Amino acid sequence: MSMSLEERVRSAVVALLHTTGESQADLAAVLGVSRAQVSRRQSGAAAWSLADCDAVAAHFGIDALDFLAGPTRAAESLPAGRRRVLGRSVSAAEPVREGGER
Repeated sequence: MSMSLEERVRSAVVALLHTTGESQADLAAVLGVSRAQVSRRQSGAAAWSLADCDAVAAHFGIDALDFLAGPTRAAESLPAGRRRVLGRSVSAAEPVREGGER
């Protein structure tokens, strides 16, 4: 049985947060909503809108279609500079040095 689109979106969000080391609070700030609202979307109590999906994909630097494809494709599509390194999260605000290092 395949995942529904809603399940793929929720799973992709989890994968992206885990891979980057970001939190629901970080994502909430990007979306301009509360952490509780992100939590409700992640639990399925509220739905992710297409605008939310587009904003999440843009925040993580991936194509919206890769985001909607599910957790594996979303995580694999992350730019190398956005991936967590040795348990340390890499902030989008950190400057990228030549060679892609932060």
